[in-house]
Amino acid sequence: MPQIGWFEILIVVLLAILIIGPKDFPIVIRKIGNWTSSVKKYFVDIQKDFSDIENVVEKEISLENKNLTEDQKKDER
Repeated sequence: MPQIGWFEILIVVLLAILIIGPKDFPIVIRKIGNWTSSVKKYFVDIQKDFSDIENVVEKEISLENKNLTEDQKKDER
């Protein structure tokens, strides 16, 4: 996988300033930053939802196992 160094980043930034223009460049960078933060927040929310679902499933499984062991103890008596 190719790696991007500082020189390549500098070239991309300079080309972006030339294409977009120095006046609109900060606005575009700000919009890109807002977009990336919203995407990151979206994925964090999805990860949190999966963790919550996993915790609920684990609790249900542990309760089922507890009930099964209690039933087995009652049957042995």
